[in-house]
Amino acid sequence: MARVGLSGARLAQAGAELADEVGFEQVTVSALARHFGVQVASLYSHVRSSDDLKARIATVTLTELADQAAAALAGRAGRDALHALADVYRDYARAHPGRYAATRHTAAASEPYVAAGRRHSELVRAVLRGYDLGEPAQTDAVRLLGSTIHGYITLELAGSFAHSEPSAGDSWPRIIDALDTLLRSWS
Repeated sequence: MARVGLSGARLAQAGAELADEVGFEQVTVSALARHFGVQVASLYSHVRSSDDLKARIATVTLTELADQAAAALAGRAGRDALHALADVYRDYARAHPGRYAATRHTAAASEPYVAAGRRHSELVRAVLRGYDLGEPAQTDAVRLLGSTIHGYITLELAGSFAHSEPSAGDSWPRIIDALDTLLRSWS
């Protein structure tokens, strides 16, 4: 009776955990069926396809990450908020590399996925309120922060910074401070 208790939400959570173990790209409906010891066909009443499963994993991940970021940002502004936000993303990616990879899953277009993604944009914009940026500078700054933070994390996870000094951990706060300096002087 291994199927008892399976649901789309439970499969998404188990898929997120599996992504951390084997990598996001390796998570499929077949892999999850093996994980639960059930036939693949029994999972299709809960998810439509491997792409649907990955979209659900991405939604779980974005929601977890937004919840952690919101908690870290509470009561902070300016440089402190920027560091808190960036640190949440980096810490989450290092603890959950498979899940973090899911945040870049572009095929997900469900309303929960879009809503979770929107929360991230709102959190970044909340940080940017401490810099008094109008439009279009604020949108440019959202894109700058996203690409810099995600790019750094992706390169670090790939081991790209492991072969030189200073360490990636030493460079990280300096890069976030440089972003703070840029945002304070942005006109």
